[in-house]
Amino acid sequence: MKVSNRQGKVLQKAIARWQQEGTLSAEEADRLSKSFTIQSFDWKKLAKYSFWIAIVCGLISVAAAVADDYIIHFIEQLFSSSNIAICIAMQIIAGIFYYLGLRGRIKRPERDFTNEALIFVGVLFTAGAIAYFGRAIDSGSGHFSLLFLIATFMYGIMGLWFPSRMVWVFAVLSLGAWFGTETGYVSGWGAYYLGMNYPLRFVFFGAILAGVAYAFKYFPRLAEFYKPSLRLGLLYLFMALWILSIFGNYGDIDRWYTVKQPELFGWGLLFGGVACVVILFGIKTENPITRGFGITFLLINLYTRYFEYFWNGLHKALFFFILAFSFWLVGSRAERIWNIGSGKKVMEPAQLDEILEEEE
Repeated sequence: MKVSNRQGKVLQKAIARWQQEGTLSAEEADRLSKSFTIQSFDWKKLAKYSFWIAIVCGLISVAAAVADDYIIHFIEQLFSSSNIAICIAMQIIAGIFYYLGLRGRIKRPERDFTNEALIFVGVLFTAGAIAYFGRAIDSGSGHFSLLFLIATFMYGIMGLWFPSRMVWVFAVLSLGAWFGTETGYVSGWGAYYLGMNYPLRFVFFGAILAGVAYAFKYFPRLAEFYKPSLRLGLLYLFMALWILSIFGNYGDIDRWYTVKQPELFGWGLLFGGVACVVILFGIKTENPITRGFGITFLLINLYTRYFEYFWNGLHKALFFFILAFSFWLVGSRAERIWNIGSGKKVMEPAQLDEILEEEE
């Protein structure tokens, strides 16, 4: 097994600890140490980033081509019959890329990034096909949120069928786009829906999505979509809470300008409270995703409140000293709890797998 530098260090430390504590014999430790090799350069990451750069450059190339008048005229002549013709052509091209990606999975499974890149290109052409399908059936009602719903079902079915976590991510993103545009359409594109502005709506959307995603781990067919769905749910939730803590439940920017900062303090408190709950949940369940999101957005909340309330009135050194002191207390207390009655803590194999997954 080939591993990166950082992964190799984790494995070596784990093997040394297990040998020291008698979990492994010297022979077993030596056999495990020889079962993997450390690569001085992470070619896997280079391959991954190279394919992403290639896709981005391809999109820029397409955008540049579309911006050219001659090419636009050629495309219009080529598909002058109807939008449906373009829709069908794009979906056929998407199908070709899906086929190549799936065939690559079977015949060349080691070329993981190549296969995923081909499927990703298929996803983009599917998005184009849905867009042109919308233009073909457009009645002028402005109810284009239905296109996002169609995309959600298409990507969801394909994500489950392939299966592909990347396609599933597009399904979840399309679901979020549908939720935002559908509530906007139902409310007549007003600022509020059921008394909630857009950020407040997405607080509930993100929380529900994260809850549903967490349940995925208990269903074998959906287990592999648990982590990407949970990450997106938490991202929707915390981004909405962050915006809400700045603007509150206001839909009119002019009205927001007249609001005093103390009136928005409750939203900031809610943001911090949710972050703390998510951190504690992540620590209790040993879930690095919830723990990481909670810590990251708790810090974002603190910095945002600092710029809102203390930038002009409190010396910067004093503010950061207060933060440092408070986190020192939290860290000391956590360390004390960790050490109470535990002695030396042995790293379990499941924890090692989790660490290696995070390194990816």
